[in-house]
Amino acid sequence: MSISSPCEDLITRAEIGKTLRREDVIALLKLSPEYSEDLFSAADRVRKSAVGDEIFLRGIIEFSNVCERNCLYCGLRKNNESLSRYRMTDDEILAAAKQIEKTGIPTVVLQSGEDSFYSADKVCRLVERINSETGLVITLSIGERPVGDYRAFRQAGAGRYLLKHETASLDLYKYLRPGCQLDHRIGCLKTLAHLGFETGTGNIVGLPGQTLEILADDLMVMKLLDADMLGIGPFIAHPETPLAGIVFDDLDLTLRVLAVARLLTRDTNIPATTALATMHPQGRLQALQAGANVVMPDFTPEIYKSRYDIYPGRKDVAPAKDIISLLEKDFHSIGRTLNFSVGNRPQKPDCNILH
Repeated sequence: MSISSPCEDLITRAEIGKTLRREDVIALLKLSPEYSEDLFSAADRVRKSAVGDEIFLRGIIEFSNVCERNCLYCGLRKNNESLSRYRMTDDEILAAAKQIEKTGIPTVVLQSGEDSFYSADKVCRLVERINSETGLVITLSIGERPVGDYRAFRQAGAGRYLLKHETASLDLYKYLRPGCQLDHRIGCLKTLAHLGFETGTGNIVGLPGQTLEILADDLMVMKLLDADMLGIGPFIAHPETPLAGIVFDDLDLTLRVLAVARLLTRDTNIPATTALATMHPQGRLQALQAGANVVMPDFTPEIYKSRYDIYPGRKDVAPAKDIISLLEKDFHSIGRTLNFSVGNRPQKPDCNILH
């Protein structure tokens, strides 16, 4: 009878759902490369058991690249004067939403920089119009807002909200996001969940100054928040930011974080991000074999798509319908199929307090 190693035992414990302490998460992130495939395979089996083999689709519309924040890692930062800014009109946004509906994708993600031009009234009017003219589930990803705005968005018909915490390190967060506070962002996520939104959070892997211990804290935050969706992607330096020239190319570490997120949270929806495809030609496909179960094609109109310049070298600049066709072939190659249903996470106890 073969004797398993402590590393194999730890992966097995994680796969069968044993409670993982912070030190266990750190140990998984520190595994030698020879155990990477075992870790990814374990996460993939948990993904199959918890959420099935289908890959769920979300259609993104990046409707404004105007941002009032000055995050050091983001190409949309306020001080990037080389970026040509845009704001889509309501009619343009609705036309893109109807294209999403036409493909059979059930969910639209409305994403932008933190742009106060879009008041609560404007956002609510847009949500109501999409609700009345399409059958799409509406996800918002528009940053930190007052509680009253979140409540209004929920009442208008938005059902999901994405707000990545980015990093669980107080010092790193303060450095990378000048003028922002991590506890406020976490508070926003808790408020959103309290109001009945399906919430999404996530982090950036490979940030300057980040350690494996910080990444473990990120993962513990994801677990504690009990988020419905987790966005995990690699740091890709933008040339028009203070972090220009810093290289992060550790795909294995990014996939490890994603895999451990799957093992920790079990049934959460986890996208295979475009940033992973930008980092490596097979990055998205590898993510889908390490625990991911969602892909988010970009339906932003061609005249704007290249200007949503968060990081350089973005993939998926072709028309979304062409990208979906290509992706479908890739997915079949790993035994997966596209699912055009909403793909809700199993219901939590009702905590909707809109009144």
